[in-house]
Amino acid sequence: MNDETITEPAFTEEAEGREGPTHIVGIGASAGGLEAIEAFFKAMPHDSGVAFVVIQHLSPDHKSLMAELLSKRTRMPVHRAEDGMIVEHNSVYLIPPNKNLRLFHGRIILSEQDRDARGINLPIDIFFRSLAEDQGAKAIAIVLSGTGSDGTSGIRAIKEELGMAMVQVEETAAFDGMPRSAIATGLVDYVLPPEEMPAQLLSYLKHPFTAKNEYASTMLTDEDGVTRIFALLRENNKIDFTYYKPTTIIRRIERRMAVNQIHDLKDYVRFLESYPVELNSLHKDLLIGVTSFFRDPEAFDAISAKHLPMLIREAEDDKLRLWVSGCSTGEEAYSLAILCCEVMEKEGLHTDIKIFATDVDREAIVTASAGVFAESAVADIESAMLGKYFYHKDEGFYISRQVREMVVFAQHNLVKDPPFTNIDLISCRNLLIYLQPVLQKRVLELFNFALNPKGLLFLGSSETTGEMAEYFDPLDHKWRIYQSRGRKRHAELSEPAINFDAKRWSNSNRMTGKGMAARIHEEERLLERLVEGIAGDYLPFCMVVSESQELMHVAGDSKDYLQFSTGKVVNDVSKLVIKDLAIPLNTGLQKVIKSKEELIYSNIHLNGNNMQKVVNMRLKPLPTKKQQVMMVAVFVEEVRSSVESDKSSPETYNVGKEAEQRIVDLENELQFTRENLQATVEELETSNEELQATNEELLASNEELQSTNEELQSVNEELYTVNAEYQGKITELTEVNNDLDNLLSSTGVATLFLDENLEIRRFTPEISYLFRIMDQDIGRPLSHLSHKLKNVDVISLAKQVRSSEKGLVREKILSNDGEEYLMRVFPYQIAPDTYSGVVFTFINTTSLREARKELVERELRMETLLRVTDAYVLINEEGIIQEVNDALLDLVGYAEAELLGTNVSILMPREVADDHNVYIDRYLREGKSDIIGSTREVNVRHKNGELVTQMLSVAEMIIGQRHWFVGLIKAVK
Repeated sequence: MNDETITEPAFTEEAEGREGPTHIVGIGASAGGLEAIEAFFKAMPHDSGVAFVVIQHLSPDHKSLMAELLSKRTRMPVHRAEDGMIVEHNSVYLIPPNKNLRLFHGRIILSEQDRDARGINLPIDIFFRSLAEDQGAKAIAIVLSGTGSDGTSGIRAIKEELGMAMVQVEETAAFDGMPRSAIATGLVDYVLPPEEMPAQLLSYLKHPFTAKNEYASTMLTDEDGVTRIFALLRENNKIDFTYYKPTTIIRRIERRMAVNQIHDLKDYVRFLESYPVELNSLHKDLLIGVTSFFRDPEAFDAISAKHLPMLIREAEDDKLRLWVSGCSTGEEAYSLAILCCEVMEKEGLHTDIKIFATDVDREAIVTASAGVFAESAVADIESAMLGKYFYHKDEGFYISRQVREMVVFAQHNLVKDPPFTNIDLISCRNLLIYLQPVLQKRVLELFNFALNPKGLLFLGSSETTGEMAEYFDPLDHKWRIYQSRGRKRHAELSEPAINFDAKRWSNSNRMTGKGMAARIHEEERLLERLVEGIAGDYLPFCMVVSESQELMHVAGDSKDYLQFSTGKVVNDVSKLVIKDLAIPLNTGLQKVIKSKEELIYSNIHLNGNNMQKVVNMRLKPLPTKKQQVMMVAVFVEEVRSSVESDKSSPETYNVGKEAEQRIVDLENELQFTRENLQATVEELETSNEELQATNEELLASNEELQSTNEELQSVNEELYTVNAEYQGKITELTEVNNDLDNLLSSTGVATLFLDENLEIRRFTPEISYLFRIMDQDIGRPLSHLSHKLKNVDVISLAKQVRSSEKGLVREKILSNDGEEYLMRVFPYQIAPDTYSGVVFTFINTTSLREARKELVERELRMETLLRVTDAYVLINEEGIIQEVNDALLDLVGYAEAELLGTNVSILMPREVADDHNVYIDRYLREGKSDIIGSTREVNVRHKNGELVTQMLSVAEMIIGQRHWFVGLIKAVK
């Protein structure tokens, strides 16, 4: 089914009358997950009201039997997921092979896995992310046995949306890679064996927060309890959450209460006081860092295509300083570092770039400093870039040294710690949305202080500069890229009540800062409710527009005046209003912003949507206080009568006239700009301007020195960390060197290492049997050594491999004493696609030659035996015929090619043939059989359909993990 043909009304209409699930549970499993899934559903009731979607790593070439196997463990219906299928309660859905599964409005969307694009396909992460987007707090993730890290980043997405996560205990998992990776995030709510998960899941679903959406509002009235929680967090973690968004904080507190099965906030406060581990869990939930490499790729494309090259080209003294605030586990900081490397390589520039990456969460900083990422974290990076800036080791991807040395990580509280200075670009994406406006303003003031003139501010797609808009010029409205208008220092930065004393609550049990913020918020809500209440009766359609033409508020019925296109939401009012209203609105806004005076347009004709309408438009500048951004109120009123207003005659809007006037205004503005530019150039040439600039810098030097001191302290901590890392590397290199020495002495393989000049670098003791070599020969040319090899020119072979950088293998190399060797000559690799030297290895194959000779003799004897024995057939555990002898072919009338690769049931009577595979499956599961090792009378079906009565003896062979069955058929005596 094509996604583009599905519309939301069709979804709704088709879903009517169906009872949807209260929650949707995504279960991710890979290797060894079958037993865990069966154990889970065996203990899961069939009437819980939720739906289950099972995502596994399946082979694209084999049919999955999961539906048949799982149906025996649960009374719920088990479905193989189909495109467009609606997810219903008390049902189980299984992902098909070679497909990725997503949810959209509770409907299953399937897509082909693109295995050739990058080589990394993570279906569990893909589903978990879509589950989080589609279901929000009703999403539940369960990770069971499997290798790798699939599901880890998906859990982060679900926890960001207030969902719940369960993981199988590592000790009970057949493969603990996926559970271990998920647990390492610190975001998992429950770590349990699969059979204990259903009981805990049901308890979680019955909690009032989970069951009722309106439960969240009840906690807002208990200010004392919330204050005590904030105080505990401040004392334990040194972070004050007073001015974070109240709704976000409350929802996350309630989610932790649901996880711990606590219904009353006072009980939860006592629980926090008694169990510090829960306090740390709440702290992690409140600071959950959801990030990824190149998050919002189009935003990174926008900044790398134009703005980064400009900064690097114009960098003063070839030095560039970037600050990534709220860096979490480092993905965004490393993304910017990689983009800087790409830009410098493309532009042919060499700039000293230092990226300061900070976060309030110390654990996140430690993780980011390590520079090690799971496979799921780098899945979205292009393969070329992944191979260029990462290297794979063990089970993780390590960031390259080139990128790592560009980034300095440090713990930093953006609210109370001094900012960095002389910064050329600040990236603070998706952090401001968690702060209240008073704290947002404080942070933006700090950014304004930290940025150099013309420095860039890079925000998240849902963030703006708000009240600080007058200090930043928007360069890209869509991706929130701003440029500083120059440092505008204030005598004193705004100081919200951030210095919260954690001991205050013990005396007064009140949090005045939060109460004040709540009262201000309530006043704003009251005014908003008043405007919304009278808009339809007393006010025409009204818009509030900022100086940068950003739509800030709407009152009244907007359906005839505003239009929203598909794609990314924009706030530019000129792009939101209908076409006939865009030109007069844009023209009027320019005039009002320039003149600061009210303007009225009348008789504006609107055509569209089968209607014709004449409206008047009034643009009125709103009163502004100090440091506030200018706002303009735009009133659009439909002309209902011909009665003229008592006010002065308004201006009748004419498109042609206004366009002509607009051109004149622009020409005047251009002339003014030219004159102003000339005056600025002249002023810059005078020493008086230079002295003024110098004096201004001296006045701010004290503040900068204080900030620099804090910055140096952070750098000192980072250097200490780097030093510790180097100490660890030295220890690791010593251990590796010892391991290498032991490996060379114990491997038993004759090995000779040569450097790029074909001089002896290292060798194993066994090489002395072939070459006359001693320890004193290290550093000597290979040509100085004699050897016992016949007809082998080792010098020419070494030169050939060194020049071609391709290895070669030679078999049956003989020595003077009659020994036979396998010789391998390969280039010595020092880095990806970089070689320096040659390695010779000689493996003694004399015993292998004897064994091969003996094996040939045995095969000849076996073939002779098969020709004289009774009828014989060999099958594997799937019942497929692997081998037959001539006696069997004579008995059944088939040719050998007709039998090999077919199911053995072809030789059985039709009434028992269909059950043969079932018998094999049951034997493999239960280990019980009546026919293994015994002789019984059977009917053998001839090719012509005739049945021949014979005696059958069945024997079993187990080779490795596979079962093989041998049948000997004799005539009935």
